[in-house]
Amino acid sequence: MYPVVAIVFLVVVIIMMGVKVVPQQTAFIVERLGKFNGVLQPGINFIIPFFDRVAYKHSLKEKAYDIHEQICITKDNVQVRVDGVIFLQVIDPKQASYGINDFAFAVTQLAQTTMRSEIGKIDLDKTFVERMVINHAVVAAIDEAAIGWGVKVLRYEIKNITPPATVLQAMEKQMQAERERRSVILESEGKKQFAINVAEGEKARLVLESEAQKLQQINQAEGEAAAIRSVAEATAESIRLVAEALQTKGGMEALQLKVAGDYIEQFGNLAKTNNTMIIPSNLADLSGVIATAMNVIKKEK
Repeated sequence: MYPVVAIVFLVVVIIMMGVKVVPQQTAFIVERLGKFNGVLQPGINFIIPFFDRVAYKHSLKEKAYDIHEQICITKDNVQVRVDGVIFLQVIDPKQASYGINDFAFAVTQLAQTTMRSEIGKIDLDKTFVERMVINHAVVAAIDEAAIGWGVKVLRYEIKNITPPATVLQAMEKQMQAERERRSVILESEGKKQFAINVAEGEKARLVLESEAQKLQQINQAEGEAAAIRSVAEATAESIRLVAEALQTKGGMEALQLKVAGDYIEQFGNLAKTNNTMIIPSNLADLSGVIATAMNVIKKEK
C-alpha cells in the first residue's frame, strides 16, 4: 500500500516539475543539461524534469533604473552634480541572459560615463537649456552598445543638475543684474513712449487749432464779404429807388424838401454839441443853398 502511494506521489511530483506556467510579458530561459534549449512563451509549457531547468527569468516590461548622482566637469571647468533615470526593455531574452552578466548594471555604468562625456562638451549655462540634446545623445550612445545585450534603451532623463553653491550665487547675481537691466530698459521705453504720445497729442492739438483758426478766418471773411455785398446791394437798391422816385411826378420837389430838412437838422446838431460854430454867410438864403444842392444832383444825374 505505502509503496504504491509513494510511487503515485513521485509521479505527480515529476509531472508538476515538467509543467511550467509563464506569466504574460515574461520569458523563461530553459537549459537542457547546461546548454540553452529555448525560451518559454507566456502560458503553459512542458519541460523534461531533471534534464531541463529554468536558468533565467526576464520581464519584458519597460523598467526604470536610477542613475546615481555623479560629478561632471563642464567645458568651462565647472563641477556639477548630475543624476538621472534610464528606461530599458528586454527585447531578446537569450541575449540578455548570455550576452552580458548583468545588463542593468552595465547600462547604468555606461549612462554615467556617457553623461560625463556629454556634459564636458558644453558650457555650464547651456547644461540647463540643452537637456533634451544631452538626453538624446546619451540614449543614442547607450543603445548602440546595449543592442548586443538584448535590451533596448527607450529614453533617458536628467533629473537634477546641481552646480556648486558659489556658482549658484554668481548665477543669482547675474540673473538679478539682468532683471534690473530689463527693468531699466522697460522704464526708459515707457518714458520714451510717453514722450512720443505727448508730442503726438500736442502736434494733433496744434493741427486742430490751426484748422479751426483757418475755418474761423474763412467763415469770418465769407461773412464780411457777404455783409459788404449786402450793403452794396442795399445801397444800389436805394439809389435805384431814389432815381426812380426822381423820375416820378413831384420827385424833385420831395428831394428839395429832404435836402432842406437834412441841412437844417445837421446845423441843429452842431449847435447842440459845439460851443463855437462857423456859420456860412449865405445861411439865411436857404433857397439858394437848396438850389445849389439841386444843381449838383442834376449834374451827377
